[in-house]
Amino acid sequence: MKKEIPRLKEVFKDDFKIGAAVNKWTLHSAKDLVTTQFNSITAENEMKPEMLQPEEGEFDFDYSDQLVSFANEHNLGVRGHTLVWHNQCPNWMFKNESGQTVDRERLLKRMDQHIETVVSRYVNQVYSWDVVNEVIADEEDRFLRQSQWLELAGEEFIERAFHTANKADPNATLFYNDYNESDPIKRDKIYKLVKSLLEKKVPIHGVGMQAHWNIHTPSIEHIQQAIELYASLGLEVQITEMDLSVFSWEDKRTDLLAPTKEMLALQERRYEQMFNLFREYRDVISSVTFWGAADDYTWLSNFPVKGRKNWPFLFDEYFNPKQSFWKVVQKSEG
Repeated sequence: MKKEIPRLKEVFKDDFKIGAAVNKWTLHSAKDLVTTQFNSITAENEMKPEMLQPEEGEFDFDYSDQLVSFANEHNLGVRGHTLVWHNQCPNWMFKNESGQTVDRERLLKRMDQHIETVVSRYVNQVYSWDVVNEVIADEEDRFLRQSQWLELAGEEFIERAFHTANKADPNATLFYNDYNESDPIKRDKIYKLVKSLLEKKVPIHGVGMQAHWNIHTPSIEHIQQAIELYASLGLEVQITEMDLSVFSWEDKRTDLLAPTKEMLALQERRYEQMFNLFREYRDVISSVTFWGAADDYTWLSNFPVKGRKNWPFLFDEYFNPKQSFWKVVQKSEG
């Protein structure tokens, strides 16, 4: 008799939303898996600024409308990703008609218009937005990332983006989202930024921990410390882009056609530890989203090593649950 496969959304129904990132292909190829296992979806790329407004004032909502309609049809929540980012932002945003650098006020006005148009279109249909993405610098001695946003608009663009999004949809929870969020040095800078926004009465409701982790790092202790620090501000925490690479960052191998037994064993143990931790902090963690659904498709198959296959999820290339899935769905005793 075939073993019945539990549904993640049922296993964690009293803990947090459980989500998957989708794109225009996987929304169809992984439809059954997504609708069976998850209760939240995020657009992988198609709701980023360059996709929604490739030319000034010319919005393309074709895919994002399809995604939201799909979510409504299948009773799925939607996380909005992302409104303001230095990457995947159209070049026109920073230029005037002459091709020169745009002035500060015009840039901020364009930002406001983009946020207002996008957020108001999906008012009460998107439960959370990644409003500002990745503005903290990776360099130890620098606070904010050097970007055209910072260079042209100054630090104010960050708080202004949150105010604009909140005005467009007062019911959506608004997040600052970043990677390497568990590294103590970057963690403390994220905390500093978010704390300063709260002190200015900026409507920010949570911190998005992207969770692009691997089978070796970061440590469970660092993840726990980050969750506790962000939650100490009275904010929600969401795991927003989770995948667990079977390669360490330094591992540049390209010869593997399948993960080794050791890789799968480490992945299994890590997923078990992480979800035990997430359950422990379910009072502050409101959503856990994987950056994909199954091993058939992942952005990690091109990053950081071009063309290399990766296997970061709970489901394999054929949508079957891996051993790590069974560890995750086993409720902790006690």
